[in-house]
Amino acid sequence: MKADQLKPTEAELEILQALWEKGPCTVRQVHEHLCRRKETGYTTTLKIMQIMTEKGLLKRDETQRTHVYHANVEEKDVKRQLLDRFLETVFGGSATALVMHALGNKQPSLEELQQIRQLIDQIEKGGAQ
Repeated sequence: MKADQLKPTEAELEILQALWEKGPCTVRQVHEHLCRRKETGYTTTLKIMQIMTEKGLLKRDETQRTHVYHANVEEKDVKRQLLDRFLETVFGGSATALVMHALGNKQPSLEELQQIRQLIDQIEKGGAQ
């Protein structure tokens, strides 16, 4: 699946996050992971994962009795595409406006500020994208 075709819903993103974090899982394992944050029905998780498989977001290994699912899309590709879409629709394509808004809403920690400085240094040297 091409990165520019990724349009996962919020529920699909939660499932992808679980699979990126835990690796290949059964529906039960994903469901238990999701239930730590909010109550959801097992059949709902199953149905969403079946739809995601049809959409190409997940792959299902059917070689065992219990099917195992894994993400069929890279986390970095999904994040990049979603951020690009968000940047265009909410901030008119201005990365500066996004960063200024983000930093103005929540005080970053010293560690986060250090990471931001390192990223800026890398960008200035032409080493980061």
